[in-house]
Amino acid sequence: MKIITISREFGSGGREIGKRLADALGFDYYDSEIITAVAKNSGLDANYVAAHLSDHGWQNVPITFRGTIGSTAYIQSSKVHLLLEQKRVIEEIAALGKDFVIVGRNADVLLAKYAPFNMFVCANIEAKIKRCKERASAGEVLSDKQLVKKMKDIDKARAKTRAMMTGATWGERGSYHLTVNTSDWEIKALTPILADFIQQWFGGRK
Repeated sequence: MKIITISREFGSGGREIGKRLADALGFDYYDSEIITAVAKNSGLDANYVAAHLSDHGWQNVPITFRGTIGSTAYIQSSKVHLLLEQKRVIEEIAALGKDFVIVGRNADVLLAKYAPFNMFVCANIEAKIKRCKERASAGEVLSDKQLVKKMKDIDKARAKTRAMMTGATWGERGSYHLTVNTSDWEIKALTPILADFIQQWFGGRK
């Protein structure tokens, strides 16, 4: 089984790279599909689940997937429940034994025993602003200053989430097999290069 995990800065195009790589390699692809599965298993609305798993207001809850939960009070937290359910869904996906790409959710750490190929995607501020504007939903109009603040807030939350969940450092170069700067690349053109590199990595892995 081959697994590709993609961590990314907000606005860098990591999600697009993940989808294009999955298509190019014939792998399954998981992103919002995980939210759908968590919602179904929890009996909750998918929008509610998405909002809670992307809302990092829970980040101060002292819980770690590396250890045990010390108080039933934490178990009663709906956000903690959803995080645990998300972890379980990710593990169930891996247990299927099929090749897949997964975006975000600290999957590189959660699935470490499967020896995945771990990628981190980044870009400069200008490129990320441009990408965000090109992909903005209808009616969403943010200034460059507002977009930069949004990027920093989301990436800061991702870093804190990763530290709390896994003890690892988000974006630390030693945690990834490849760091890709998309600033000067069209992702469609970049994908075949990445796909070839990853295939060679899996082929040459000891």
